[in-house]
Amino acid sequence: MVEHRVRVTQDSASRWRRRAGEYETLREALAAAEPGDTVTIRPGVFRENLLLDKAVTLQPAEGPGSVRLDPPSGVPLTVTAAAVVRGLVIEGSESSAPAVLVTGPGAAAELSGCRVETRSAVGVEIAEQATATLRGCEISNPAGLGIRLRARAAAVIEDCEVLDSGQAGLAVLGGATARVERTRLHHASGAGVLLVDPGSSAELTGCEIYEIRGSGVQAEAQARGRLSDCDISRVTGNGLTLDTEAELVLIGCRVHDLPENAADLRGRSRLTLEHSTVREFGRGALSVWDNGTLAEALSSEIHSSTGDYPAVWVSDGARLTLTDCSLHDLPDALFVLDRESSATAKDCSFSRIRSSAVSVSGGASVALADCRIQEAGTGLWFRDHGSGGRLTGCEISEVATGVIVTKGADPELRECTVRGSTEAAVYVSAQGKGTFEDCRVSGGKGFGFHIIDGCRTELTRCRAEQNGRAGFEFAEPGPVTEGCTSDDVAPAAAELPAPRTAQLTTAPAPLVAPAGAQIAPIPDCRPADEALAELDALIGLATVKQEVRTLIDLISVGRRRRQAGLKAPSLRRHLVFTGSPGTGKTTVARLYGEILASLGVLQQGHLVEVARVDLVGEHIGSTAIRTQAAFDKARGGVLFIDEAYALAPEDGARDFGREAIDTLVKLMEDHRDEVVVIVAGYTVEMERFLSANPGVSSRFSRTITFPDYSAAELLQIARTQCVEHEYVLSEPAAEALLVHFAAMERGPGFGNGRTARQVFETMVERHAMRLASFAEPSTEELQLLLPDDLPGRESARMGR
Repeated sequence: MVEHRVRVTQDSASRWRRRAGEYETLREALAAAEPGDTVTIRPGVFRENLLLDKAVTLQPAEGPGSVRLDPPSGVPLTVTAAAVVRGLVIEGSESSAPAVLVTGPGAAAELSGCRVETRSAVGVEIAEQATATLRGCEISNPAGLGIRLRARAAAVIEDCEVLDSGQAGLAVLGGATARVERTRLHHASGAGVLLVDPGSSAELTGCEIYEIRGSGVQAEAQARGRLSDCDISRVTGNGLTLDTEAELVLIGCRVHDLPENAADLRGRSRLTLEHSTVREFGRGALSVWDNGTLAEALSSEIHSSTGDYPAVWVSDGARLTLTDCSLHDLPDALFVLDRESSATAKDCSFSRIRSSAVSVSGGASVALADCRIQEAGTGLWFRDHGSGGRLTGCEISEVATGVIVTKGADPELRECTVRGSTEAAVYVSAQGKGTFEDCRVSGGKGFGFHIIDGCRTELTRCRAEQNGRAGFEFAEPGPVTEGCTSDDVAPAAAELPAPRTAQLTTAPAPLVAPAGAQIAPIPDCRPADEALAELDALIGLATVKQEVRTLIDLISVGRRRRQAGLKAPSLRRHLVFTGSPGTGKTTVARLYGEILASLGVLQQGHLVEVARVDLVGEHIGSTAIRTQAAFDKARGGVLFIDEAYALAPEDGARDFGREAIDTLVKLMEDHRDEVVVIVAGYTVEMERFLSANPGVSSRFSRTITFPDYSAAELLQIARTQCVEHEYVLSEPAAEALLVHFAAMERGPGFGNGRTARQVFETMVERHAMRLASFAEPSTEELQLLLPDDLPGRESARMGR
């Protein structure tokens, strides 16, 4: 029995007409219903094939799951109009037909809270330009497809679950389109999502695709897909498979736990990854094949391979672009093979690579700019004839060999650095070539530039320092050098033995390279005394100057002891600066870095100033990335963290600032010789910062306190500002200014030197207002500052 209630609104009048009745079958109830009516069904199993050819609503009387539709054959539910179906369980067993069919241009079905439990050809099929919306539905079909869209149909699928599909969970074919949100597709065969044919497209947001016997997402034949915040995992095939000009875009997605490739691209297909993560893959993260095929990754992470294959493989003329990406914990990171294959990487990091970070062979090329390679077997390996590319501003550190060029390969490196290699920093052999311009190699245990077999390598303005064997080793004539320098070549009048002479092997490289390759000593940097003189010229800060001089003396003598073959004390160069704002902490930090660079302790000595906002991210994991980026930017110089106590707020039990501190502590230990870290802030608050992590206080050798400026010192700063800007402070104005500074309240917000500069700027403004009415002021009047120009004083009335 079926209880049928109808409510009809007439087109010609505003009055209502109500009809109700009970029917023996659903077919009878639907025949009696008119568009807009609701058919309410009592609990039970109905073995009927339903056709919804009018805009009616079907719903169970006693809630979802209480009504089952299970005919012996055929399509259980066909929709050709704008019908709504709620809470029904639909079963079927027709191997050649779908359980639910929405078809025709006039069909606009809405299925809400339904379960399709079938062994049919398709669980739900939308075809022939029909549209459908599925909300909160569950589709299970071990015998065939879960959901299929074809023939320019369109569907919106929200909060659904598609499981146990004998074929693909979702198939979008024949120019159809699908929008899928917060839906789980799992335990399917063939593919979680299948996209085929020109014009076919799907947009997935917040979806999960897992436990698939095949590919997670398979796109081919010019189909398009866009996935946002989706998770693809535990599939037996590739996470993503693209072929024949298909395109996929992944934004904020996670692809992981895969035995094969995370993504396999062929046939001029295209993949774009943005802010996505690829991890725990058995074969490769990205395998890019064929001429015209392109993969792009932006701000994405590739890590933790479980196999022994290169993580990224580009071959047969394919192209790859990486921007601001991180590749780490991999057997090999990037392999580019075959002529016309190319890879471009900018602002990327490669770390903890067991073998080669970047390998180029078969005539392929790479273009790397501002990339970092760290903790790898080989940084870059150019393997054979025609292989090369251009590297600009790249840093390679803690590797066995930094760059290998062999068998006729010919790369170009400009402004690149190699630090801390256990073997050669740069090794060229077997007719390899290579152009190296403004490159620097340092701190390695082997040779800096090791070129054998008479290779015609070109080196211009390259620099080698503190390498264990020699800066330049040329076994035969061949390399061409211009303006290159090394600390293994001693000036004629040097008072100390040339560095590293005592460490040469039994077959040392000559101090002067073979004909055509002349290496000069490293020219002197700005002497430390000049930077110290600038420090001494700062106003006040007597105790600060003494502390810095003591540190510099210890470092300078320790360096000379090492040059003489003696042991030198291991000094922690990281500092804590405490004191009020405006006391010169940033200026002293800048000079400290410059002095360390002049002594050869730091490579560049530059200052990178950051605060909490530069280190702490908005979500889990972003803080470590930001802190790492700031630390990398400061490599070779000083990382100055102002108001560092803000990283450890008193009520910050769940604050991401502590993650920044933990990351910083580890980086300071792992790279103790590459960066000097200075943390600064108020005295009491900095004590809290030092106690935030057990390892923090042990990383800093000493605390230097910056006292507030006295009134006389503030006056001296103001006088300096006057000289710099060509003003003259009259004696009465100087006396009044001294009284003004002495009367200032010295609270937490007192700006010290900053306050003195602000007072001077105010005086300049008031001076301008005073002279604005002068017809032709004299040069002396244009320069002279009077007591009336002080803040808080009324200007005397002037006129001519």
